[in-house]
This record gives sequence, structure tokens and C-alpha cells, in this order.
Amino acid sequence: MKLMHLSDLHLGKTLSGYSLREDQRYILDRILEITEEQKPDCILIAGDVFDRSAPSAETVTLLDDFLTGLAAYHIPILMIAGNHDSPERIAYGGRIMQSSGIYLSPVYDGTIRSVTLSDAYGEVCFWLMPFLHTEDVRTHFKDTKIPDANAAMQTVIGSMQLDPSVRNVLIAHQFVVGASLSDSEEMYCGTAEQVSREVFAPFVYTALGHLHRPQNVGSVRIRYCGTPLKYSAAEADIAKSVTFVELGDRDCEPVITTVPLVPMRDMQKLRGSFQELMEGTNDNYVHIVLTDETDIPDAMGKLRMRYPYLIGMKYDREETFDVSGIEELGQEAEKDPAALFSAFFEQVFPSGMSEEQEQIIQDLVREIWTKEDDE
Repeated sequence: MKLMHLSDLHLGKTLSGYSLREDQRYILDRILEITEEQKPDCILIAGDVFDRSAPSAETVTLLDDFLTGLAAYHIPILMIAGNHDSPERIAYGGRIMQSSGIYLSPVYDGTIRSVTLSDAYGEVCFWLMPFLHTEDVRTHFKDTKIPDANAAMQTVIGSMQLDPSVRNVLIAHQFVVGASLSDSEEMYCGTAEQVSREVFAPFVYTALGHLHRPQNVGSVRIRYCGTPLKYSAAEADIAKSVTFVELGDRDCEPVITTVPLVPMRDMQKLRGSFQELMEGTNDNYVHIVLTDETDIPDAMGKLRMRYPYLIGMKYDREETFDVSGIEELGQEAEKDPAALFSAFFEQVFPSGMSEEQEQIIQDLVREIWTKEDDE
């Protein structure tokens, strides 16, 4: 059985104020072409389908177009929710979509659902595990001691009705010990929610999402396929691709191959003096390091005339001045305090605030401002 492994589409993402919608539509169209060329038997999408838990209408349409294109090939599609997704939004319409061969992870209720397919070697059981916090697991296993994320994962997998006589494949969205992070991920992943790769021993293949660098973790049986696009300057040197997995019989190691993904606009790091860089031009997303000893007045604005997709700039000096995303910060500063707090909360907890939490913040802001006005 030939599997196509995707993850971390992050549809709706912006980069230093630039919408990536065109870039994402371009790369999704390329993935559709690769699907037709490679003819996989099954497609796995391992979470972070959206970049935000409440995507825009245009972003939802982008996913709808992509899934419709994939479904036209009459290939089963298995998709789970990641930490950036709303589990409820991903699960919505799941029972109806099954008639089109699209299987979505339901909201976690203590049970992991599975889908069984067959090939010449027999059955393959695919388990759809959405992103899980340790607390999510504790809620459903109150009588089990679960001190950390690794114990939580062991508990969840131990509760699954795995048949060892068939090939079991897990689709998950977790941070596995030993995986390599790029600089852009370290501030979000931390170490508290790491799980060991040993917990995935029952599976012939674990299709992971969460980390942006394509990589195997310990063996070919555990793999992150990475993002289809470069989503930060830290990923400039990371080649993006689509992962394909050939499953043989139960005792065979899976065979991993990749097909390169060439974006509409690449991500590059450029380095040099202001004068040198002003002599060039580039239509890719670029992050610039200036080697000048003194600050150049309005360097960012002047460079952007030559580099229209400039996402950040800094000086290569002992005291580095990084102005990456200044415009985006300026846009945030125009928001009211409640909206600013909501944006900050979503950076820490991608699921966002509940309606009750939003109301509490709005009431606090109103109370504080009322006191200030009275004074």
C-alpha cells in the first residue's frame, strides 16, 4: 500500500503582514498534480490544517477546493486536527464526508477512531489521533495516574483495541523526543509535552505532524513529513517535499521516498552591506542581515523598494537590532486591549479563548478604563 503523508498546511497563515493565500493555493495545486502522478492508495493529513482555530471564509474555501480536488481521484483521505486547529471545526461534517472517502478525526472523547483499508497483504488499520494535551487525557482517565505527556500517550495507545495480527498505522500530531526543531518552533514547542518514540512501537508507521522539518525520528517507522512551504526565515535552508510511504507485509520496514515541492516564491536569507544589497533585487521572501557598522535611516523601507517581499532585517553587530515584523506589530498596536490580549492568548494557546473568557477580558478592560476615566 502506497501512502501520501502531508501535514502542517497552516492554511490562512500570514508572514510579517503578507498573506500567503496565493502561495498556498499554488503549492496545493502542485500537490494535486503530484497525487495524480504518484497515484497513492491513501492520503494522510496529520494536523495543523489551518493556522488559526477560527479561519477566514476564504481559508475554509481553500481547504474545500483542495479536498474536493483530492476526492476526485477516489483515494481515501484521513485527516486529523492539530494544535492550531479547532477540533470541532475539523470534525464538522465528518459522517457526511465519509461517503466521499474523507475521514476526519472526531473531537477526542477518550476513544481513538480507526479506518480499515486492505491491500494484497491484508488489512491496514489507520488510527486517527487528534492533537492531545496531557490534561485532555486526564479528563477521560480519572482513575489512571498520568504525570506527564509520555504517560498520557501510553495510556491512550494502551486503551486502543489494536489487533497485532494486522498492520496498524497511527496518524498523530505530537512532539517526539529526539526530533529536530527549527528556530521558529522552539518558542512554541518547549519540552513539557514531549513523548518518547518507544510509545509508537505497536505501529508499522506513525505519520506525524507538528514539526516543520521533514525527518525520521529514530527509524523509518516514525516520521514528520514537514510543511509544504517555508513558514519562517529559520526554514530557508530546509527543502520541502511530499512524503510517500510504501507498506509491505507486517514484518517489512516501510520504504520512504519524497517528491520535492518548488514554491511560487522561495524563502531566502541575504547578507551584505546596505549599498551592496541595494544594487540587487529579489521577488522571493527574504530576510536580510546588514553588515554596516552604523544604522541606515529607514533601511527597511528603502530595501523593500528592491525586495518587495522583505519579511525581516537585522544588523550583524554585537547588539543586534531585529526589526522583523515591525509593520505587523504596528498593526497590532492599533487594536483595543481586549483584542491585543486575545491575539496574545492565541499565540500561546492556538485554540483561542472561549466566549466566556473573552467576556471576562472585555469586562476587565471596561472596568479598568472606567476607573481611569473617573480619575
